[in-house]
Amino acid sequence: MSTTEQAPTVPPRRRHRRRDRRSTPLTIAMLAALAYFLLPLLWLLVASTKSTQDLFNTFGLWFSHAPQLLTNVTETFTQDDGVFVHWLLNTAVYAGVSAVGAALLAAAGGYGFAKFRFRGDRAAFNLVVGAVMVPTTALAIPTYLLFAEAGLVNTPWAVILPSLVNPFGLYLMRVYAEDAVPDSILEAARIDGAGEVRIFFRIVLRLLGPGLVTVLLFTLVATWNNYFLPLIMLNDPDLYPITVGLSSWAAQAQNGGAGASSDMLALVVTGSLISIIPLVVAFLLLQRYWQSGLASGGVKQ
Repeated sequence: MSTTEQAPTVPPRRRHRRRDRRSTPLTIAMLAALAYFLLPLLWLLVASTKSTQDLFNTFGLWFSHAPQLLTNVTETFTQDDGVFVHWLLNTAVYAGVSAVGAALLAAAGGYGFAKFRFRGDRAAFNLVVGAVMVPTTALAIPTYLLFAEAGLVNTPWAVILPSLVNPFGLYLMRVYAEDAVPDSILEAARIDGAGEVRIFFRIVLRLLGPGLVTVLLFTLVATWNNYFLPLIMLNDPDLYPITVGLSSWAAQAQNGGAGASSDMLALVVTGSLISIIPLVVAFLLLQRYWQSGLASGGVKQ
């Protein structure tokens, strides 16, 4: 007998059995979820190429015999002296300022709850967690009354200031900061003479990058798609975001009001398609920060 022992060999069929296993129910569930998210986008893309008449006379998930996407886009941007461009810029300002401000405030608050101890910190954090459960629509009327007393109704601040408060973002940043910001780095910075403000902006924000981008994108999408708050806060059409502006066009199309055209409903659909393009671009540009944040935790220090 040989003194060397050979390791038992695994039959190729058994070795690859686990890798080749397929879950039919899971595949069906994933396909159903994919269809649930993509079918509305497909309908929006197809409907943007149709006239109002074709929207009702052709199959919803396929193009008509005379696509007119370029015509719809041109008419959308030129309708009512180009007010759609104004609505698009308003939405970009509201969403951009709100997203950056909410992300910074959530990062500062989450970092403070994670790395500082003060009297009542647990009660204050529990209050923040409780605020996550309160729906934003329940706060719309009290917010309107408060802003009316302050004289801020029908101003851009009526949309921006409420969007800066993001309890879920603060909770998320607090959980993320506990592990992403080592205490040793903070102590070394304090020993070197750095102040708390400098530590936060020069060190902490860089370490909180993936979490900061997450809160920024969540707030960006929420503010971009916000409809009820601007509806009750704004009376001037020049201050409308896209959501309220397209809703006013849809009301004109249904009621045949002043300025309504025969293809107004097609312009509403085309405007909806154009309005989601900036969000898609934002996700594509910022997703690398998520990937870098996930990868950084896989390297042992």
